[in-house]
Amino acid sequence: MLNILYFGDNWNFSTAFHRAKALERIGHRVIHYHIEENLSKFFRSTLMKAINFRSGYRLVQPAVQRQLKEILRSGIKPDVIWVDNGEFFGKKCLQLLKQFNCPVILYSIDDPTGKRDGHRFDRLLGTVKLYDVIVVVRSQAAEDFKAMGVKKVIRVMMGYDEIAHAPYLHDDEIPAAFKSDVAFIGTWMRNENRDEFIKVLIEAGISVSIWGDRWIKSRYFELLKPYYRGPNLGGKDYIAAIQGAKICLGLLSKGNRDLHTTRSMEVPYAGGLLCAERTSEHIALYHDGTEAVFWNDAHECATICKALLAGDQLESIKKAGMKKVRGLKLGNEDICKLILEKGLSNTI
Repeated sequence: MLNILYFGDNWNFSTAFHRAKALERIGHRVIHYHIEENLSKFFRSTLMKAINFRSGYRLVQPAVQRQLKEILRSGIKPDVIWVDNGEFFGKKCLQLLKQFNCPVILYSIDDPTGKRDGHRFDRLLGTVKLYDVIVVVRSQAAEDFKAMGVKKVIRVMMGYDEIAHAPYLHDDEIPAAFKSDVAFIGTWMRNENRDEFIKVLIEAGISVSIWGDRWIKSRYFELLKPYYRGPNLGGKDYIAAIQGAKICLGLLSKGNRDLHTTRSMEVPYAGGLLCAERTSEHIALYHDGTEAVFWNDAHECATICKALLAGDQLESIKKAGMKKVRGLKLGNEDICKLILEKGLSNTI
Protein backbone atom coordinates (compact mmCIF):
# COMPACT_ATOMS: atom_id res chain seq x y z
CA MET A 1 0.00 0.00 0.00
CA LEU A 2 1.24 3.46 -0.92
CA ASN A 3 0.44 6.73 0.81
CA ILE A 4 -0.52 8.98 -2.11
CA LEU A 5 -0.75 12.74 -1.72
CA TYR A 6 -3.27 13.56 -4.44
CA PHE A 7 -3.93 17.02 -5.88
CA GLY A 8 -7.02 17.15 -8.10
CA ASP A 9 -10.67 18.09 -8.48
CA ASN A 10 -12.87 16.50 -5.80
CA TRP A 11 -16.19 17.12 -7.55
CA ASN A 12 -17.96 13.73 -7.51
CA PHE A 13 -18.52 13.61 -11.27
CA SER A 14 -15.01 14.68 -12.35
CA THR A 15 -12.51 12.26 -13.87
CA ALA A 16 -9.92 13.43 -11.31
CA PHE A 17 -12.22 12.35 -8.48
CA HIS A 18 -12.81 9.02 -10.23
CA ARG A 19 -9.05 8.38 -10.47
CA ALA A 20 -8.56 9.18 -6.79
CA LYS A 21 -11.27 6.69 -5.86
CA ALA A 22 -9.79 4.09 -8.21
CA LEU A 23 -6.43 4.44 -6.44
CA GLU A 24 -8.21 3.72 -3.16
CA ARG A 25 -10.01 0.71 -4.62
CA ILE A 26 -6.73 -0.88 -5.70
CA GLY A 27 -5.46 -0.65 -2.14
CA HIS A 28 -3.72 2.68 -1.65
CA ARG A 29 -4.28 5.40 0.95
CA VAL A 30 -5.17 8.67 -0.79
CA ILE A 31 -4.86 12.07 0.88
CA HIS A 32 -6.90 14.27 -1.44
CA TYR A 33 -6.51 18.06 -1.77
CA HIS A 34 -8.57 20.21 -4.13
CA ILE A 35 -6.52 23.36 -4.63
CA GLU A 36 -9.25 25.38 -6.38
CA GLU A 37 -11.73 24.67 -3.57
CA ASN A 38 -9.35 26.31 -1.10
CA LEU A 39 -8.89 29.32 -3.39
CA SER A 40 -12.58 30.18 -3.70
CA LYS A 41 -12.02 33.92 -3.41
CA PHE A 42 -10.10 33.80 -6.70
CA PHE A 43 -12.98 32.08 -8.52
CA ARG A 44 -16.08 33.83 -7.15
CA SER A 45 -17.11 35.42 -10.42
CA THR A 46 -17.06 34.46 -14.08
CA LEU A 47 -14.70 37.38 -14.71
CA MET A 48 -12.21 36.23 -12.07
CA LYS A 49 -12.33 32.68 -13.41
CA ALA A 50 -11.63 33.97 -16.92
CA ILE A 51 -8.73 36.16 -15.77
CA ASN A 52 -7.09 33.28 -13.92
CA PHE A 53 -7.62 30.87 -16.81
CA ARG A 54 -6.24 33.28 -19.41
CA SER A 55 -3.27 34.33 -17.27
CA GLY A 56 -2.26 30.74 -16.58
CA TYR A 57 -3.13 31.11 -12.87
CA ARG A 58 -0.24 33.51 -12.32
CA LEU A 59 -2.15 35.56 -9.74
CA VAL A 60 -2.95 32.59 -7.50
CA GLN A 61 0.62 31.32 -7.19
CA PRO A 62 1.38 32.89 -3.76
CA ALA A 63 -1.84 31.41 -2.32
CA VAL A 64 -1.08 27.96 -3.73
CA GLN A 65 2.42 28.12 -2.31
CA ARG A 66 1.02 28.97 1.13
CA GLN A 67 -1.24 25.91 0.95
CA LEU A 68 1.66 23.67 0.05
CA LYS A 69 3.76 25.04 2.90
CA GLU A 70 0.92 24.24 5.31
CA ILE A 71 0.76 20.69 4.00
CA LEU A 72 4.52 20.36 4.40
CA ARG A 73 4.30 21.55 8.00
CA SER A 74 1.52 19.04 8.73
CA GLY A 75 4.04 16.23 8.78
CA ILE A 76 2.43 14.13 6.03
CA LYS A 77 4.85 11.51 4.70
CA PRO A 78 3.67 10.44 1.24
CA ASP A 79 5.28 7.68 -0.79
CA VAL A 80 4.26 9.39 -4.01
CA ILE A 81 2.59 12.65 -5.07
CA TRP A 82 -0.02 12.59 -7.85
CA VAL A 83 -0.83 15.95 -9.47
CA ASP A 84 -3.92 15.81 -11.67
CA ASN A 85 -3.73 18.32 -14.56
CA GLY A 86 -1.26 20.64 -12.80
CA GLU A 87 -2.24 24.05 -14.17
CA PHE A 88 -2.21 25.60 -10.66
CA PHE A 89 1.38 24.60 -9.88
CA GLY A 90 4.24 26.86 -10.97
CA LYS A 91 7.96 26.32 -10.47
CA LYS A 92 8.03 27.37 -6.81
CA CYS A 93 5.12 25.01 -6.11
CA LEU A 94 7.02 22.09 -7.60
CA GLN A 95 10.09 23.01 -5.57
CA LEU A 96 7.92 22.77 -2.46
CA LEU A 97 6.53 19.39 -3.54
CA LYS A 98 10.06 18.10 -4.07
CA GLN A 99 10.72 18.72 -0.37
CA PHE A 100 8.55 15.69 0.40
CA ASN A 101 11.42 13.61 -1.04
CA CYS A 102 9.24 11.23 -3.02
CA PRO A 103 8.38 10.79 -6.73
CA VAL A 104 6.03 13.40 -8.19
CA ILE A 105 3.68 12.26 -10.99
CA LEU A 106 1.73 14.59 -13.27
CA TYR A 107 -1.34 13.12 -14.96
CA SER A 108 -2.78 15.33 -17.70
CA ILE A 109 -6.09 14.47 -19.34
CA ASP A 110 -6.05 17.81 -21.18
CA ASP A 111 -3.63 18.93 -23.89
CA PRO A 112 -1.15 21.31 -22.20
CA THR A 113 1.23 21.43 -25.18
CA GLY A 114 -1.62 22.13 -27.62
CA LYS A 115 -2.99 25.53 -28.59
CA ARG A 116 -6.70 25.39 -27.73
CA ASP A 117 -6.53 26.80 -24.17
CA GLY A 118 -4.17 29.73 -24.75
CA HIS A 119 -2.09 30.52 -21.65
CA ARG A 120 -3.94 28.16 -19.30
CA PHE A 121 -0.96 25.81 -18.90
CA ASP A 122 1.85 28.38 -18.85
CA ARG A 123 2.75 27.59 -15.22
CA LEU A 124 2.77 23.86 -15.89
CA LEU A 125 4.98 24.16 -18.96
CA GLY A 126 7.59 25.94 -16.86
CA THR A 127 7.78 22.99 -14.44
CA VAL A 128 7.90 19.89 -16.63
CA LYS A 129 11.52 18.97 -15.88
CA LEU A 130 10.76 18.93 -12.15
CA TYR A 131 8.27 16.08 -12.46
CA ASP A 132 9.62 12.55 -12.13
CA VAL A 133 6.89 11.19 -14.40
CA ILE A 134 4.42 12.84 -16.77
CA VAL A 135 1.41 10.83 -17.95
CA VAL A 136 -0.51 11.97 -21.04
CA VAL A 137 -3.39 10.63 -23.12
CA ARG A 138 -2.30 11.95 -26.54
CA SER A 139 0.65 10.72 -28.59
CA GLN A 140 1.37 14.28 -29.77
CA ALA A 141 1.68 15.52 -26.19
CA ALA A 142 3.98 12.60 -25.34
CA GLU A 143 6.33 13.60 -28.14
CA ASP A 144 6.17 17.26 -27.12
CA PHE A 145 7.12 16.49 -23.51
CA LYS A 146 9.96 14.21 -24.57
CA ALA A 147 11.32 17.02 -26.74
CA MET A 148 11.16 19.33 -23.69
CA GLY A 149 13.48 17.01 -21.75
CA VAL A 150 10.99 15.34 -19.37
CA LYS A 151 12.62 12.47 -17.44
CA LYS A 152 9.90 9.88 -18.04
CA VAL A 153 6.79 10.18 -20.22
CA ILE A 154 4.02 7.57 -20.17
CA ARG A 155 1.21 7.61 -22.70
CA VAL A 156 -2.08 5.92 -21.69
CA MET A 157 -5.54 5.89 -23.20
CA MET A 158 -8.44 7.74 -21.64
CA GLY A 159 -10.70 5.41 -19.71
CA TYR A 160 -13.98 4.71 -17.99
CA ASP A 161 -14.58 4.29 -14.28
CA GLU A 162 -15.58 0.82 -13.14
CA ILE A 163 -18.01 2.15 -10.52
CA ALA A 164 -19.12 5.61 -11.68
CA HIS A 165 -19.94 4.43 -15.22
CA ALA A 166 -21.49 1.07 -14.40
CA PRO A 167 -24.74 0.58 -16.38
CA TYR A 168 -28.21 0.09 -14.98
CA LEU A 169 -28.89 -3.63 -14.64
CA HIS A 170 -32.29 -3.37 -16.29
CA ASP A 171 -33.48 -1.01 -19.03
CA ASP A 172 -36.79 -0.43 -17.24
CA GLU A 173 -34.84 1.31 -14.44
CA ILE A 174 -33.88 4.14 -16.82
CA PRO A 175 -36.15 7.19 -16.32
CA ALA A 176 -38.23 8.12 -19.36
CA ALA A 177 -36.73 11.64 -19.29
CA PHE A 178 -33.43 10.16 -20.48
CA LYS A 179 -34.75 8.10 -23.39
CA SER A 180 -33.83 9.33 -26.87
CA ASP A 181 -33.02 8.31 -30.43
CA VAL A 182 -29.66 10.06 -30.74
CA ALA A 183 -27.94 11.78 -27.82
CA PHE A 184 -25.06 14.15 -27.48
CA ILE A 185 -23.81 14.83 -23.96
CA GLY A 186 -21.22 17.59 -23.92
CA THR A 187 -20.43 21.28 -23.76
CA TRP A 188 -20.78 23.81 -26.57
CA MET A 189 -17.26 25.02 -27.43
CA ARG A 190 -16.23 27.98 -29.50
CA ASN A 191 -14.62 27.06 -32.84
CA GLU A 192 -15.39 23.34 -32.46
CA ASN A 193 -18.50 23.45 -34.74
CA ARG A 194 -20.44 20.95 -32.65
CA ASP A 195 -23.60 22.98 -33.22
CA GLU A 196 -23.12 22.93 -36.99
CA PHE A 197 -22.67 19.17 -36.89
CA ILE A 198 -25.87 18.60 -34.92
CA LYS A 199 -27.72 21.08 -37.16
CA VAL A 200 -26.94 18.82 -40.14
CA LEU A 201 -28.44 15.83 -38.33
CA ILE A 202 -31.58 17.74 -37.34
CA GLU A 203 -32.07 19.02 -40.91
CA ALA A 204 -31.77 15.40 -42.07
CA GLY A 205 -34.79 14.57 -39.90
CA ILE A 206 -32.97 12.97 -36.97
CA SER A 207 -34.15 13.70 -33.43
CA VAL A 208 -31.05 14.64 -31.42
CA SER A 209 -31.23 15.15 -27.66
CA ILE A 210 -28.59 17.56 -26.33
CA TRP A 211 -27.39 17.74 -22.74
CA GLY A 212 -24.59 20.15 -21.84
CA ASP A 213 -23.53 23.62 -20.78
CA ARG A 214 -23.18 26.84 -22.80
CA TRP A 215 -25.37 25.80 -25.73
CA ILE A 216 -27.22 29.10 -25.50
CA LYS A 217 -24.05 30.67 -26.93
CA SER A 218 -24.53 28.84 -30.22
CA ARG A 219 -25.61 31.00 -33.15
CA TYR A 220 -27.98 28.14 -34.03
CA PHE A 221 -29.57 27.94 -30.60
CA GLU A 222 -33.06 28.87 -31.82
CA LEU A 223 -32.93 25.84 -34.13
CA LEU A 224 -31.38 23.62 -31.45
CA LYS A 225 -33.57 24.82 -28.57
CA PRO A 226 -36.39 22.24 -29.06
CA TYR A 227 -33.75 19.50 -28.85
CA TYR A 228 -31.93 20.88 -25.82
CA ARG A 229 -32.68 18.76 -22.74
CA GLY A 230 -30.60 20.50 -20.05
CA PRO A 231 -27.12 21.18 -18.62
CA ASN A 232 -24.20 18.78 -18.23
CA LEU A 233 -25.01 15.45 -16.66
CA GLY A 234 -23.18 13.44 -14.01
CA GLY A 235 -23.63 10.34 -11.92
CA LYS A 236 -26.59 8.06 -12.68
CA ASP A 237 -28.25 10.72 -14.87
CA TYR A 238 -25.22 10.57 -17.19
CA ILE A 239 -25.45 6.79 -17.37
CA ALA A 240 -29.21 6.96 -17.92
CA ALA A 241 -28.78 9.30 -20.89
CA ILE A 242 -26.18 6.98 -22.43
CA GLN A 243 -28.16 3.80 -21.87
CA GLY A 244 -31.45 5.47 -22.70
CA ALA A 245 -30.23 6.57 -26.13
CA LYS A 246 -30.37 4.32 -29.14
CA ILE A 247 -27.20 6.04 -30.43
CA CYS A 248 -24.63 8.23 -28.59
CA LEU A 249 -22.55 10.77 -30.48
CA GLY A 250 -18.89 11.02 -29.57
CA LEU A 251 -17.64 14.39 -30.84
CA LEU A 252 -13.93 15.18 -30.57
CA SER A 253 -12.16 18.43 -29.74
CA LYS A 254 -9.97 19.39 -32.70
CA GLY A 255 -8.39 22.14 -30.60
CA ASN A 256 -7.35 19.47 -28.09
CA ARG A 257 -5.96 17.23 -30.84
CA ASP A 258 -8.35 14.43 -29.86
CA LEU A 259 -8.30 11.11 -31.68
CA HIS A 260 -10.44 9.56 -28.93
CA THR A 261 -12.06 10.91 -25.74
CA THR A 262 -13.34 9.58 -22.43
CA ARG A 263 -16.72 9.16 -24.16
CA SER A 264 -15.04 6.63 -26.47
CA MET A 265 -14.73 4.30 -23.46
CA GLU A 266 -17.54 5.46 -21.18
CA VAL A 267 -20.32 5.04 -23.76
CA PRO A 268 -19.71 1.35 -24.59
CA TYR A 269 -18.92 0.51 -20.95
CA ALA A 270 -22.21 2.04 -19.83
CA GLY A 271 -24.17 0.12 -22.46
CA GLY A 272 -24.44 2.76 -25.16
CA LEU A 273 -23.77 2.62 -28.88
CA LEU A 274 -20.78 4.79 -29.74
CA CYS A 275 -21.17 6.80 -32.96
CA ALA A 276 -17.96 8.80 -33.42
CA GLU A 277 -15.51 10.22 -35.91
CA ARG A 278 -13.45 7.71 -37.88
CA THR A 279 -9.92 8.23 -36.51
CA SER A 280 -6.86 5.99 -36.32
CA GLU A 281 -7.40 5.49 -32.58
CA HIS A 282 -11.13 4.74 -32.82
CA ILE A 283 -10.48 2.19 -35.56
CA ALA A 284 -7.78 0.57 -33.40
CA LEU A 285 -10.23 0.33 -30.47
CA TYR A 286 -13.41 -0.96 -32.12
CA HIS A 287 -14.45 -2.83 -35.23
CA ASP A 288 -16.46 -0.38 -37.31
CA GLY A 289 -20.05 -1.46 -37.82
CA THR A 290 -20.15 -4.24 -35.24
CA GLU A 291 -18.64 -2.80 -32.00
CA ALA A 292 -19.18 0.93 -32.74
CA VAL A 293 -19.96 3.04 -35.81
CA PHE A 294 -17.73 5.69 -37.33
CA TRP A 295 -18.13 8.51 -39.84
CA ASN A 296 -16.01 11.09 -41.66
CA ASP A 297 -18.47 14.00 -41.56
CA ALA A 298 -21.93 15.01 -40.38
CA HIS A 299 -23.63 13.91 -43.59
CA GLU A 300 -22.21 10.38 -43.32
CA CYS A 301 -23.18 10.37 -39.64
CA ALA A 302 -26.76 11.26 -40.57
CA THR A 303 -26.88 8.42 -43.10
CA ILE A 304 -25.53 5.93 -40.56
CA CYS A 305 -27.96 7.05 -37.84
CA LYS A 306 -30.95 6.74 -40.16
CA ALA A 307 -29.94 3.22 -41.16
CA LEU A 308 -29.37 2.12 -37.56
CA LEU A 309 -32.65 3.59 -36.32
CA ALA A 310 -34.54 1.82 -39.12
CA GLY A 311 -32.71 -1.50 -38.70
CA ASP A 312 -32.22 -4.19 -36.08
CA GLN A 313 -28.48 -3.91 -35.26
CA LEU A 314 -28.65 -1.52 -32.32
CA GLU A 315 -28.59 -4.07 -29.53
CA SER A 316 -25.96 -6.31 -31.09
CA ILE A 317 -23.57 -3.39 -31.56
CA LYS A 318 -24.16 -2.20 -28.00
CA LYS A 319 -23.42 -5.66 -26.59
CA ALA A 320 -20.32 -6.13 -28.74
CA GLY A 321 -18.98 -2.68 -27.83
CA MET A 322 -19.53 -3.32 -24.13
CA LYS A 323 -17.71 -6.65 -24.34
CA LYS A 324 -14.83 -5.12 -26.31
CA VAL A 325 -14.14 -2.19 -23.99
CA ARG A 326 -14.09 -4.45 -20.96
CA GLY A 327 -11.58 -6.70 -22.70
CA LEU A 328 -9.32 -3.74 -23.41
CA LYS A 329 -8.91 -3.15 -19.65
CA LEU A 330 -9.17 0.63 -19.91
CA GLY A 331 -10.89 1.21 -16.59
CA ASN A 332 -9.40 3.62 -14.07
CA GLU A 333 -8.22 0.81 -11.80
CA ASP A 334 -6.17 -0.85 -14.55
CA ILE A 335 -4.82 2.46 -15.84
CA CYS A 336 -3.83 3.65 -12.35
CA LYS A 337 -2.07 0.35 -11.67
CA LEU A 338 -0.18 0.71 -14.94
CA ILE A 339 0.86 4.29 -14.16
CA LEU A 340 2.20 3.38 -10.72
CA GLU A 341 4.01 0.27 -11.98
CA LYS A 342 5.67 2.00 -14.93
CA GLY A 343 6.03 5.38 -13.30
CA LEU A 344 7.65 4.27 -10.07
CA SER A 345 10.01 1.68 -11.52
CA ASN A 346 13.57 2.94 -10.93
CA THR A 347 12.29 6.02 -9.06
CA ILE A 348 11.85 4.57 -5.57
